Order: sequence, then structure tokens, then C-alpha cells
Amino acid sequence: MSQSYELKAEARERVGKGSSRELRRNGKIPAVIYGDKQAPLSIAVDYKTVYYKIHGGGFKTTIATIDVDGQKIQVLPKDYQLDPIRDFPTHIDFLRVSKNTLVTVQIPVHFINEEQSAGLKRGGVLNIVRHEIEAEVPANQIPDFIEIDLSGAELGDSIHISAVKLPKNVTPTITDRDFTIATIAAPAGLKSEES
Repeated sequence: MSQSYELKAEARERVGKGSSRELRRNGKIPAVIYGDKQAPLSIAVDYKTVYYKIHGGGFKTTIATIDVDGQKIQVLPKDYQLDPIRDFPTHIDFLRVSKNTLVTVQIPVHFINEEQSAGLKRGGVLNIVRHEIEAEVPANQIPDFIEIDLSGAELGDSIHISAVKLPKNVTPTITDRDFTIATIAAPAGLKSEES
């Protein structure tokens, strides 16, 4: 699980387009904390801190503690908007979480032991179908990534979700089929020789 971090924030009294623009001019980003059967809370967070968290990776799968004027709230970043031209954050939505909260997140997939795959040694290509797996997980147990072992994979093999050892309490949201995560495809030259 990713290391939790803390953000300082201040409560916002005024909301709307004008006050949001004023916040951005002053180096802050408007945000909202919602969920856990409580009223939404409008806040402002520091632009620079959040910019580096978003572009550093794992932002939407790491629990944060937001200190709003002394009150500490555990949250999971749910969504953020970026300026379409300059790519800087303009708004963030945070979901309040507790130890019992189940969340749906996109968990990245990492492949290991590529050098032990006979299919890849023979010139095969790892064809990644899903770079992330959508799963339902307790908010305090979100894994950084799901590891898939390629040792023993041959040309033409498909790696399905049923073959992957998922961390405890991780349940894929797609349950109606055994979906493919990756395949070991034959190189183009090999296909034409076999025809």
C-alpha cells in the first residue's frame, strides 16, 4: 500500500467561478470533500504540493489526511480536472473514507520475470491488453500495483485474471467473464513462415 501523506487545507466560505479564479491566482486549488454520509466541505489546497502529488503517480490510489483548520479528515482523491492547455490542476474531488469504506480504484499492473518466459525469449511480444485492473478494495488496503509473473509463458499464451494471484480483499469489478490482461504474441516474421 502507498505511503499516506498529509495536505494542509483551508475551508472556503465562498464558492463559484469568481472565488475559484481568485484562489488559483493566489496559488491555491479549489477542492471538495464529500461522502461518508456527511455534508460536502469546500476547501482550498496548495497548488504546488498537489501538482507534484498528481504528476508523481499513484495520486488516486493513495489515502491522504487533509488538515482543514485543525480537523484531520482521511480522504481518497476521486477525481481532478486539469487545464486543457497548460495541464495544471484546476479542481479536485476528495472522497471521505473510514476503515470500513470500500472503494473502486484502477490498480496498475506490473509484469515480472520476462527473461524467464520461453515465448518472449523466442522473439514473442508482450501484448498488454489492460494496464490497469478496476477493483473494489477496502480504502486502507489499496495495493500500489498488481504483479503478474511471466515465467513459463509460451508463444500464444493469454494471461487471464483467473491466473493472477490478487492481494487479499481485492475483488475485480468485472465478474461475468475471465478477462484477458496480456498475451504473448508471435513476431510478425514467424507468422508468415508458418502460413
